[in-house]
Amino acid sequence: MSGVSMAAAAPTHAPPPFWRRALAHRSFLLGGILTTLLVFAAGLSLVWTPWSPYEIDMAAKLQLPDSAHWLGTDPFGRDITSLLLVGARNSILVGVIAVGIGLLAGASLGLLAAARRGWAEELIMRLSDFTLAFPAILSAIMMTAVFGAGIVNSIIAIGIFNIPIFARITRASANALWSREFVLAARACGKGPWRITFDHVLPNILSVLTVQVTIRFAIAILAEAALSYLGLGTQPPQPSWGRMLAEAQTLLFQAPQLAVFPGVAIALAVLGLNLLGDGLSDLMDPRLARKR
Repeated sequence: MSGVSMAAAAPTHAPPPFWRRALAHRSFLLGGILTTLLVFAAGLSLVWTPWSPYEIDMAAKLQLPDSAHWLGTDPFGRDITSLLLVGARNSILVGVIAVGIGLLAGASLGLLAAARRGWAEELIMRLSDFTLAFPAILSAIMMTAVFGAGIVNSIIAIGIFNIPIFARITRASANALWSREFVLAARACGKGPWRITFDHVLPNILSVLTVQVTIRFAIAILAEAALSYLGLGTQPPQPSWGRMLAEAQTLLFQAPQLAVFPGVAIALAVLGLNLLGDGLSDLMDPRLARKR
């Protein structure tokens, strides 16, 4: 009798708090640090840069790093540190708007497909398959041919490419919830499909969408750099990491630092966001939370 009472009184094993697991998760911690540095660089460029990123000084071109120009200067005498700071701001701007377009439109379509099923689901999924056949760079090339090159067309192209990805992920996650007991109980209580979607389905897939946002953000930064490298993205005089690489390709042996610094910036930004997404995926999984 005493053994039964002791077993009943034994506390259940609860997962540690989120912040404690986050501090112990190496991928999340490193990704958070790199992402914070990216956001800090972009925010700093709004109020301060060592030099004007738009000022051309041909007398100071291709200088090596020194006390005046910490990372040297480019072929036009512009300060590389200032260009990197403002380039971070433009990369974040493209990522936020493009991923926001994909998230809002794609998640809405995915929730609609899961709630309505039938012809609506089939139509949305076939349109998603059709859109995925046109990658962001190809879409940007087509839009550039019609409307001209620019950052706005890059944002639209990357955003449109993100819509079917978010739609498919949202629909798959929502469909898995529509057969769960709490959703069936809500339907038995007389709740309509839209009320169930916003009260029960959407809150339970927010963690999946959050992880996907960080991953797509990294891909958006990489796509913007690729488009700018091809001359289809951010246009002069606005600084861009991708265009800095394009301008440095003819000077790789004369001034290799011109390609190294923006290349490292792109790599660290993408690595940080991917590590952050991987860490969030682990931390938001309740099964993994209990194991840690």
